[in-house]
Amino acid sequence: MIHRQFRRIVALASGVLLTAGLSLAAPAATATTAARAQSGSPLVVDARWAGHPTYDRIVIDIRGYVPTATVTPVPHLVQDGSGKPVPLPGRYFLEIRLHPAAAHDDAGGNVYLGPRLQRIALPKLKGIALTGDFEGYVTFGAAFDTLPYYRAFPLHSPERFVVDIAR
Repeated sequence: MIHRQFRRIVALASGVLLTAGLSLAAPAATATTAARAQSGSPLVVDARWAGHPTYDRIVIDIRGYVPTATVTPVPHLVQDGSGKPVPLPGRYFLEIRLHPAAAHDDAGGNVYLGPRLQRIALPKLKGIALTGDFEGYVTFGAAFDTLPYYRAFPLHSPERFVVDIAR
């Protein structure tokens, strides 16, 4: 009899602790989701570049979290929406696309402070352009004289997306 009561108490206590643990964990996950929902899309605020001994680097600075990003070789660069050609010198091009992202705030004001179209004289990188800020996508184009071999990855604290181009 005492053994049966002890098992009931242990089972009840385990249930209470499990329920308490789950209820404590749930608000944390909800708070993270709510914080992201309140902050909206990440904001692309700058783009910069630098030459290093064995590679050239493009860095896209982001306010918020690093969104999904793709880097794709393309035959030429065009402005999103209009389809107009981007006047950057080069024979090879990369399109860098971030989504969801914006380069403007909710009121439509620009938050992007970087170059819109910039010729660059690094060993590999010859130019960079902001080619789109349209319907949740921010797109950049990069120009090269020779075929670019690259790797792309996010970095954190501060948030940024990086493309390294081997020399």
